[in-house]
Amino acid sequence: MAGSRVHIVQQTGWAKRGSMLRQTSENEKSTQERRKAHVIHYNLSYIVQGAELGTDGAIVLLHELMGGAFTWRDILPRLAPANRVIYAIDMLGYGQSDHPWQADTSIWGHADCLNFLFEQLNLTNIVLVGHGIGGGVAQVLATRLSRDRVAALVLIDTIAYEYTFAPDWPLPDMKKQQEPDRPKETELEDLVHELQETLPHGSQNPDRFKQAMNDWITPWESELGKEVLFQHIRLLLPHYSNAVASDLKVMGKPTLIIWGENDAQMPLKMAQRLHHDIPESRLVIIPGAGHLVLFDAPDDVAGAIRDFVGRL
Repeated sequence: MAGSRVHIVQQTGWAKRGSMLRQTSENEKSTQERRKAHVIHYNLSYIVQGAELGTDGAIVLLHELMGGAFTWRDILPRLAPANRVIYAIDMLGYGQSDHPWQADTSIWGHADCLNFLFEQLNLTNIVLVGHGIGGGVAQVLATRLSRDRVAALVLIDTIAYEYTFAPDWPLPDMKKQQEPDRPKETELEDLVHELQETLPHGSQNPDRFKQAMNDWITPWESELGKEVLFQHIRLLLPHYSNAVASDLKVMGKPTLIIWGENDAQMPLKMAQRLHHDIPESRLVIIPGAGHLVLFDAPDDVAGAIRDFVGRL
């Protein structure tokens, strides 16, 4: 692994650069809109920032399991200086998008929907950014379904290879949660309690995360929400992500890998393996951050993405 291609962000982060004060005032002027698109027979919801900048070179943000477009709220304004249109998408079964049950909400099912969305929005030369399962979806799009539209890839604490979920996050004993009868065996109040107990383990600032946790839990606080969540978990299949593992080595796209140094859910060795396997990739390790690195270190994540985009 070439040392020059590995960067460890200092604890102060890129947000401390002298230009950040000027960027903040620019960020406050960035415009965001919530929009919807009809794809296949589903409604997908997304936030667009800087729509007036045009669709070529768009930055597209894909979220982690349990998340949604809301998880990028601290990242979006910090990306405004990149001077590109940005889309933060609620993938199918999340946020304000449709929550169909039953449906294919595997990483391939998500990628299929998003491929149609990219065509509908006429997005070209996309910088595709994925966190967690969003990173798995991004890998499928960049190597198979939208490879002609995706120009560059950013993988953040992503699933990869045969590692599609952490053993005990966002619920305990995740393997057991994949059993077909699990939704019927789980009372809704027990599910909510387990999420409240386990979700904060993904952050290095668990007490602060608990104050913002409702956004992560509210979508699943109904019988339909429970069924959809277990559907998402059931479809975290190792062979689905491993199917494109060899493609990463030959896809020929600039790739940035961002990882929280203290990620207890997706271990750092995964980042190092991806960095080794993807030629000319760059690895940025963020100290003091866990798996929920967007929450733990938004300045550093946004700074790494801005720097990467600026080099394209």
